Amino acid sequence: MPNTKSAKKRLRQNIVRNRKNLSAKRDMRTQLRKVREAVAKGDIDLAETEFKIAAQKLDKASSGKIIHQNSADRLKSRLSAKIKAMKIS
Repeated sequence: MPNTKSAKKRLRQNIVRNRKNLSAKRDMRTQLRKVREAVAKGDIDLAETEFKIAAQKLDKASSGKIIHQNSADRLKSRLSAKIKAMKIS
């Protein structure tokens, strides 16, 4: 447990930030799952609309340093490749 006043404040801030980051991560993962489910169903329109939302959530998470920028880019690339492959076939 923190002893100094500033350490107690840091602990409070860390708790708030941790909850916010976990919530953002959960929302992001849920959106990625929705895109993957739409691709599995073969619904191109739904997959594209869900992908746009997922890309926004990934960009926001990477800009807030919740996930690394390269991870966000990699996830977006893989999802768009799945949607593109679904369009071709």
